This record gives sequence, C-alpha cells and structure tokens, in this order.
Amino acid sequence: MAFANAKAFEAPKHHRVVGQSTDPLPGAGHDLEVPGDVPQGNGVDSRGLTGRLLVASPELGDPNFERAVILLLDHGAEGALGIVLNRPTGLPVDEILEPWHDQASLAPPGVVFSGGPVSREAVIGLARSLQAKADLAHMDGVSRWRPVLDRLGTVDLSVPPADQPFPLAGARLFSGYAGWTTGQLEEEVSEGAWYIVDGTGDDLLCAEPDRLWHDVLRRQRGKLAMLAAYPPHPSVN
Repeated sequence: MAFANAKAFEAPKHHRVVGQSTDPLPGAGHDLEVPGDVPQGNGVDSRGLTGRLLVASPELGDPNFERAVILLLDHGAEGALGIVLNRPTGLPVDEILEPWHDQASLAPPGVVFSGGPVSREAVIGLARSLQAKADLAHMDGVSRWRPVLDRLGTVDLSVPPADQPFPLAGARLFSGYAGWTTGQLEEEVSEGAWYIVDGTGDDLLCAEPDRLWHDVLRRQRGKLAMLAAYPPHPSVN
C-alpha cells in the first residue's frame, strides 16, 4: 500500500506525512486507535472493494460516521482502510504542508479534511493526475503513487507537487483514517451499517462535501435513492 508508513515531515505542526512500507496490517477498528503506523496489506491481492465508496446508513448510530462517505483505499484478508470524504476541518492546507497549498486550491474548499478517527496526526494525500488513466496503470507502486479511481490516486506528500512523476490537477489532504480488522467491515455491512456503491472522480474531490452523502445516494436506484431524502435526525419530519 503506497501510503502505509508515516514519515516525519519538516515543520508538520504535529502532523506526519504518509509514505510507504511493507509492514503488516496491525489490528484496527474504525473508531479505535491503531498502534504503529497507517496499516498496510500483506501482499494479498483482495482489491474487490478498493476504490469503492461506503455510504453510512442513516441509522448507523456512530457520531464519528454520521452521514459519512468513505473511500476505501485498501481491502484485504487482514482488514480494510479508508478515508472519510465529507469532513472538511477548516484548517488551511498551508498551515501543515505549505508546498501543497496551490494543489489544494485546485480542489476547493482547499482545506484539510478529517479522514477518520484513527491516527489523526497522519496525513494522506489524494491527487488527480493530468495524465490519462491508461497512462497511469503502470505507475502503481512507482514513486509512491497508487491509483485509486479514474485519474486519482494517493501520493507521497513529502515529494513536492513539482517533483511528482507527472503533473497534477488538484489534491486533497486527509488527517487520519478509518480502519477495520479482519471481517469487521463485512460484519458491519451485513448488519446494514454501510451501503457499498461505485464512486466517481468528482466524489473524491467534491467542492460541496456537505452534499456528498445526499448526492451519492440520490443517483442510486430504488430504495437507496429514496434514502437521500432521509432527515438528518429521525425526529425531523
């Protein structure tokens, strides 16, 4: 996984940049602290859900994930890892990683997002490449670029945008992540806590994150589309 080992970064203001490692995936919980660095798979190629979205059920019951839309960055035999796409923090990107300010400005609102409750001091970068998707296929694992969806992938934030292996067209930084241990995500899905849907490149760098939960559900078919009209709280009619 291309962002597994968090590295120290000059003047990070208590944030750390996520890089690359071959460490095995430690035990994780989507709302529990994980010992060590951001988890990584052990080489098992189980990417069935990688690049797909988890949309929180209106009745999930966890305030950390109320109306959350999560992009799964890794899914394998030892668990899963994702970032919440619709939690802007209001913290300007240049306060923690100034070299990425201009790229973040190309993906408004240009602030750091809260990627999840685990390891909030770790920062994961998601960027859009100007190159065609087909040209990026061979870049998986090269220069710590990992394709995720369309022309978007995770990047090594310790490498300035100008030094990336190809030109970029916008980036978003996420502080923290969500993680699941072996079988935990599958159990939560079977209990109805999450809906698994396909995402688009526009979802990943959406300009109106407050609308993302509604918009993703609204374009689905059948009962899922109807859930888009579900009130923020069951007591609201």
